[in-house]
Amino acid sequence: MSRLSSLLRQVGKQDPQLAADLKREVDALSGRRAFGLNFERHIPETVELPGRPVRRGDKVRLLPARGEKPSGAGRRLWRVSRIRRVAGGKRMADLAPQQDKQASTTSRPVEDLVVVAEFRDAVFPGLVSTGKVERGGGKPFHAVINAENFHALQLLLYTHEGRIDAIYIDPPYNSGARDWKYNNDYVDSEDAYRHSKWLAMMERRLKMAKRLLNPEASALIVAIDEREVHRLALLLEQVFENAEIQMVTSVISAKGVVRPGKFSRVEEHLFVVTLGELGATPWMRNMLDPIKGDKGATARLEWLGLRRREPQSVRGARPHQFYPIFVDEQTNFIHSIGDAVPNDVDRLAVATPEGTTAIWPLKPDGTEMLWGLTPEVLRRNWRNGFVRVSRKGTVQYLQTGTIAQIADGTVTVTGRSKDGSLRGTKPVDDETPTPKRVWHLPSHNAETGGTLVLSKLIPGRRFPYPKSLYAVEDALRFFVGSKPDAIVLDFFAGSGTTAHAVMRLNRQDGGRRQSISITNNEVSPDEELKLRRSGLRPGDAEWERLGICEYITKPRLRAAVTGVTWKGKAVDGAYGYTDEFPLAEGFAENVEFFTMTYQAPRPVAHNRAFEAVAPLLWIRAGSQGRRIKLTCDDYDVADTYGILFDLDSSGGFLASVRRAQSVRIAFVVTDDDRGFQAVCGELPPRVEAVRLYESYLTNFTINTGQV
Repeated sequence: MSRLSSLLRQVGKQDPQLAADLKREVDALSGRRAFGLNFERHIPETVELPGRPVRRGDKVRLLPARGEKPSGAGRRLWRVSRIRRVAGGKRMADLAPQQDKQASTTSRPVEDLVVVAEFRDAVFPGLVSTGKVERGGGKPFHAVINAENFHALQLLLYTHEGRIDAIYIDPPYNSGARDWKYNNDYVDSEDAYRHSKWLAMMERRLKMAKRLLNPEASALIVAIDEREVHRLALLLEQVFENAEIQMVTSVISAKGVVRPGKFSRVEEHLFVVTLGELGATPWMRNMLDPIKGDKGATARLEWLGLRRREPQSVRGARPHQFYPIFVDEQTNFIHSIGDAVPNDVDRLAVATPEGTTAIWPLKPDGTEMLWGLTPEVLRRNWRNGFVRVSRKGTVQYLQTGTIAQIADGTVTVTGRSKDGSLRGTKPVDDETPTPKRVWHLPSHNAETGGTLVLSKLIPGRRFPYPKSLYAVEDALRFFVGSKPDAIVLDFFAGSGTTAHAVMRLNRQDGGRRQSISITNNEVSPDEELKLRRSGLRPGDAEWERLGICEYITKPRLRAAVTGVTWKGKAVDGAYGYTDEFPLAEGFAENVEFFTMTYQAPRPVAHNRAFEAVAPLLWIRAGSQGRRIKLTCDDYDVADTYGILFDLDSSGGFLASVRRAQSVRIAFVVTDDDRGFQAVCGELPPRVEAVRLYESYLTNFTINTGQV
C-alpha cells in the first residue's frame, strides 16, 4: 500500500481529480476482506544449530552463561566478521550486529556462540550416520533423520522430489501448553499471534511436502484436533488447490477427556489429501461398524479344541485317536506327537521325552476321550502350521474348511507365531465394505495402542501422547497397502510410530516399503529447565542424549526391529489386531539413523565434503546395498548407483554401469558441461545422470523456502 500511496501522490501533481478517483477505488478495494485464509507470515523462522562449527560470515547468537536461561539480549543476531587465536590458543570471534548497523561491534569466545540459520538463507546439508540396525537382508533401509524438519525437507527435495507415495504427519496441535517453538521460543496460550505463527510454520512445510509427493498418485494424511482443524482445512485448500481433500473423524478415547462445562472430547481428525488418480483402497473393515467376534481390526482364524466332546467319543470308540502330544515345558510349544496307544496299554506307561509334558485327551474329571484327528494327519497339519497349544494348555487345530480357504486364498495368512502356527484373517463380507469417514475401532485407542505399546518398547521412558500404532497402520493401508515398494514420509516423526507402522505393513504382505522419519532432538520444557540449572547447554553430550531422537525415537525403533529393549531384555507382550505376534519377535527390516550437518558450499564444490554428501547420494539411489563412502581416483560402482570422479576414467565407468543391471543413477563429478553430456550419451536408458556438484549446490541455493 505504501508503494500505491507514493504513486498516487505523483499522479496528484499532474491530475488531482484522477488521483482522487483512483484513491477512492483503492480505498474500496482495501476495505474488502479477501476470500480464504488470511494470516501474518511473520519474519522467516530461525533455528539454532548447536554443534555446528562457527565460521567466518555466520549468523550467531550469544549463548547464556552456564546455569542461566536465555535472555532477550541473547536473541539478538550477530555476524562473525573474523575468527582469531588469542593467548592460550583460545578462539575468539569478532562480531558485528546483524540488524543495527550503527551499533558497536564486540568479541566473544567461539565456545559461547551458537550458529543461527534463517529460513530464507541457503543451507547445504549433509548427513552423518549415528548407527544402524540390519535384520532385513537386501531390503532397502528405513531412514531416521535428526534435524530441523524444514531443512530436512529441503534435503529431501534433492533426493526425493516427486517420488513420495504417502506422507503421514502429526504436527503440534498448538494447545498453548508449550508444545512447540517458533523462532526458538515456546508458543504459549498468551501469545496473541500463536494461530498465525502456527499457520506460517505449517504453510512453509506443506509447500515443500507438495513438491515431494508423486503428482500422479500419492496421499498426505494430517492428524489434528479441534484447536486448528478449521484453519488447517483452509490452509490445505490453498496449498493443494487441485487435490481431493476429505476429513475423517477418529475416536481415540471413548472414555473422553473431561472438560468442565464443555463436551468431553473423544476424537481427533485426519485430513486426507489425495493427488492424481490415487483413491482409498477398501479392505475388510468399514472403520465404524464392529464385526461380530472381533476385537476391533479383523475377523481372525477360528481355532477349535482338538479333544472330542461327544459322550460316545471315549477311548476305544475309534482306533488310532488316543495318543500323547508332547509339549516343551519351557516354551509350551508342541515338541512331538506320539503314536496311537492300544486300548490295553496304560497311558502312564508311555515314555515321555525329556523336558516335555504329555497332553492326553482327558475330560476334567479324568475320563479318557479321543483326539479329533489321527496322529498321521495331526503331524502333517502341525508341520503346516495348522495346530497349536493355547496359553491355557489346550491343543487347538484349524478345520478342513479353513485349511481349504487358506489354500485358495480366501483366508489371508498374515504370518506365523513363534511356535510355527499360522496367523491369518477370515473374509468379513462377500464384498469389500466401503470405508466410512467416522472411525471407531478399539485398536485406535491412544492409550492401549500408543502409550502402552511404547512403554513396552522403551520401559522407563515417557513420551507425551504417542499415536496408536494401529491407527497409523490402518490410515496408511488405504493408500500404500497395494504398493509394496511405497516410500512413506513423516516429518513430525516424534517417537517413530509411522516407521513402526510401515514395518508392520511389510510383515503382513512381504512388502519392501521404506519410511523416512524426520524428528528433532529437543528436550521437554521441564527437562530443559533442569539441564540449564545443571550448567548444561544445547550441544553438550549430556543434553543431547536426552533429546527426543536419541532418548525416544532411536531406542523405540531399535527395540521394534530387534525385539530387545534398551535395557537388553526381550520386549514383553504381543501385538494385537491385524497381525498378532510377540513384540520380542521383531521385524526383518533395516534402519539407519542419521544426524543432519551443515556444510560450507566451497568445500562441497571442490569435492572436499564428500563424506557428508555421500549418504544423500545413496538415499537418492534407493537406500539399498553398499554405500560409496570415500572418494577415489577414478570411479566406483555400487549396487544401485555409481560415481565417476574423473572424466578420464569414463570408459571403465560406463562399462561397469552397463554390467550392473541394478544401477539406476550415475553421478558425474565435473565442471565440464561438454564432458558431462558425452557421458550422459553413453549411459544405458535405464540410468539417470546427475552432475555433481552443480545439482547439489543449485538445489540448496534456490530451495530456500521463502513464502
